[in-house]
Amino acid sequence: MRPRHPRRRGAVAAVAASLLALSAGQALSAPPAAAAPHAAAPTSAVSAAQDQAARAIARSLSDADWRTRVQKAALASDEVAVTALAGQAGGTLKSTLVAADHRIATAKGLDTGVGSLLRLRLGDRAMRGALAAGLAPWVAAAATDDDATTVVAYDSGGRVHTLDPRHAPARPVYVVDIDGSKALAAGLGVLHEELNRYGLASAAPAPQREATAPPQARAATAGFWTTRITAVELSDDEEPWAKGDAEIYTLVTGFGQDGKVRVDPVDMPYLDNDGTVYRPGQILVNWSYYKYDLADAVMMEEDGSTNYRDLAKAIATALLTITDQGTYIPLVNAVLDAMPNDWWTDDPDYVDSWYTLARSDSGTRYGARGNGWMTVEPYFVQEF
Repeated sequence: MRPRHPRRRGAVAAVAASLLALSAGQALSAPPAAAAPHAAAPTSAVSAAQDQAARAIARSLSDADWRTRVQKAALASDEVAVTALAGQAGGTLKSTLVAADHRIATAKGLDTGVGSLLRLRLGDRAMRGALAAGLAPWVAAAATDDDATTVVAYDSGGRVHTLDPRHAPARPVYVVDIDGSKALAAGLGVLHEELNRYGLASAAPAPQREATAPPQARAATAGFWTTRITAVELSDDEEPWAKGDAEIYTLVTGFGQDGKVRVDPVDMPYLDNDGTVYRPGQILVNWSYYKYDLADAVMMEEDGSTNYRDLAKAIATALLTITDQGTYIPLVNAVLDAMPNDWWTDDPDYVDSWYTLARSDSGTRYGARGNGWMTVEPYFVQEF
């Protein structure tokens, strides 16, 4: 199951209002019109490419030999790199899928060098028996909306079938989806580069010293303090069977050593399922980058149609209006307000946020909207 998250920011703004009051007089000014972010790539840009791929794959399954190849691949692996596999199919399937891959990469603001993102998987593991028994599969594009009331699938004759998104059918259904881990890794690379280009990063200072070390040992304990996640869990809720695992990342924000707002994207590839406690030992905040011993964290989910270049521009447009006034200002609302309203349908999805994480924090911190918790601890990374 994937973590559930809201579609609007109103509740978040209410939770954060009192925190923002701490920075009285620091209201955000509206960004200049010339700097307004581009509109997000419409959800249909990626969805349409996936749907076209699903139709093409469904039609190709009328060939018995090819259908058997796909069946064997789907039973042998949880995900099939379908564009590469299509090289074994006849007709124009391979070129159709290559074109769909290209459109998806463009819509997400990724370089075409990212390679193929299309993947094919069974909609539910319970379908494996029927598929192995030879029941002809249908093909559907992955659901992009948690609240979808139907899933559309195609058979090899081109006929359309409407399925219940909450109950997996007995018939096997191949789902055409995006390799979320690959897309997110490439997207966070683009996001990092773009945020740097907009000036939302600052050089790290000289290594810190571990305060607990005796003076004669300080030279051997150069390094930097971090906040490390020892355990994390997101709330559970029923999700459509046609949606895959979550792809989670966190935007850590604060004031850099130069007094300017900075944003550090952190990939969390292990956070696949809700209701599961993960113990990653992952570094969330590198305090050597930050002027204050406080930072904020906004957890998001990559949901298919995220355009990372537009996301970086939207964040920069909002955060570059904020200046350091000598006291820490929470930045969660500014990040959330940077997202155009149409991005809150399903792309990118807001999961939860943590206001004013402190360098000294140790223990469990619950997210502002109650959708997740993290247990954190100070951790000194020693230089070698």
